[in-house]
Amino acid sequence: MQKMRPEMQESRCDEAGCPGDGRRRGPRPGALYSPAMRALHFLRVLGASALAWSAICLTGAMSSYGALLQRGANPSFGELLGSWIGAHGLMVVFSAVLYLALQRWPQALASPRGIGRAYLLVLLLFLPLECLFSAQLQKMSLSGLFVELTWTTFTFVTVAGIRIWQLQRARETDNLSLRLELERQRLAALRGQLEPHFLFNALNAVSALVRMDDKGATLTAVSRLSGLLRYAQSASARDWVTLAEELQFVRDYLSLQSMRYGERLRVAIEGDSGAVLSADCPPLLLQPLVENALRHDLDCHDGEGDILLRFAEQGGVLHIHISNSVRETAPNPGLGMGLRNIEARLRLACGSGAALRTARAGGRFVAEIHMPMYFAA
Repeated sequence: MQKMRPEMQESRCDEAGCPGDGRRRGPRPGALYSPAMRALHFLRVLGASALAWSAICLTGAMSSYGALLQRGANPSFGELLGSWIGAHGLMVVFSAVLYLALQRWPQALASPRGIGRAYLLVLLLFLPLECLFSAQLQKMSLSGLFVELTWTTFTFVTVAGIRIWQLQRARETDNLSLRLELERQRLAALRGQLEPHFLFNALNAVSALVRMDDKGATLTAVSRLSGLLRYAQSASARDWVTLAEELQFVRDYLSLQSMRYGERLRVAIEGDSGAVLSADCPPLLLQPLVENALRHDLDCHDGEGDILLRFAEQGGVLHIHISNSVRETAPNPGLGMGLRNIEARLRLACGSGAALRTARAGGRFVAEIHMPMYFAA
């Protein structure tokens, strides 16, 4: 089964927001609305509250109806339902107002002390109104006061619980958005390091031809360098390229370098066919490894050297093998940026599903990349 590239999975947005770009769709809780938007928002919350209390009243009326039938009475279900709705009409408005208040001042739910203060405020402001409202429908007693206290507490706990859950979800979404944005910035920084590094090494090849005083070869090299730079510029603005594009870029890069090294450089490429070429990989992934092979082999001696690139697919995993001959000569010093850069980019792009392994064995330096086979949808 083909896997979608990671950023295609991350870019799906819902009404809560878009994790990929850190933007949130729709107004945030507590944001400033126009009067029309504020009124529409209140009507939506009031409607949701009415639906919830209608379900509660329907359940309560059905329970009362069944209990009365068991006692041998013949009640009217419509009257029972109307009585429940009339007794809880104020609760509909209270629930909506409480939700909007906790949405406007979410800091009230930030600590147990804040929740306790909010609950006491509700008891002081709303419970007397609810008792007066109920007293108009029936004679208020101590048991009736306890019932109203219970309904008020139930409403507060339910609405506060909903708001705490929503705030937690929003916080998790914001944290994810921040993490993704930081990862994108890190990836952009790695690309920023890679492009000047590639340009510096490519110009070295051209400057070597200039010193040879071969004008024809120099002009050809400049033309090829121009094509390489166009690809590097366009690819660096993308998160993924096909392996076919990346491999063609490497071929062109080696063609430029062969003008510098001549017959000293031998290149072999295996397994570059089929599904392997249509798979995706981070841009400018292979060139640093090829550059590393040149720097630590042919740049260290006057003899011949070879580079082998081998590609294979097994069980949905792409295997990339790049090796070069090495000699027992003094190593060519460098910053080691290429390997560190590739490791970091693979980790950012594929997570733990990708790895870069390097080793020196049998007179060769071997770099192997293992990463999932991703395909564009």
